[in-house]
Amino acid sequence: EAHLAGKQTTQERFQALQEALDMLETPSRMECFDISHSAGEATVASCVVFDENGPRKSDYRKFNIDGITGGDDYAAMQQALLRRYTRMKKEDARLPDVVLIDGGKGQLSSAMKSIKKLGLEGKMTVIGIAKKLEEIYFPGDSIPLYINKKSESLKLIQQARNEAHRFAITFHRDKRSQAFLKTELT
Repeated sequence: EAHLAGKQTTQERFQALQEALDMLETPSRMECFDISHSAGEATVASCVVFDENGPRKSDYRKFNIDGITGGDDYAAMQQALLRRYTRMKKEDARLPDVVLIDGGKGQLSSAMKSIKKLGLEGKMTVIGIAKKLEEIYFPGDSIPLYINKKSESLKLIQQARNEAHRFAITFHRDKRSQAFLKTELT
């Protein structure tokens, strides 16, 4: 019964999201990306996936980000998206309806570079969420969208963002403690 209620809520949230983002069809799959590092060290990216039933943990992905300047979240975001969607294109996998980028305009335009490079522009709705005021940005728009704080669509966005954040931080901590162990052993 509780699972059914949860499923119902996620579906309602996707419907609310369709309305909030002015989409033609109700989205049923959303992927959210987040970057984590400490002072530019051990940079990782996370990708969490939500569908009508809620979080799809088996579809979550982690990316070790390398070959970038430490602390360059923009480059990290670009790399994560490029790797994720290059692979999905190659496998002819079903793309998400919504891609949520944790970050404002800068992060979003970095993400868009990868999406354009792969020829996926217009195939997914890509938005960024800026931390402080929960502003939603669309590519190329400087004016953010404010979604009603009580709305189910914002709850879904926040849930995905928080989940991506939690997943990234856990992965980052694991990576850091592995590095720490190696140093200790050396």
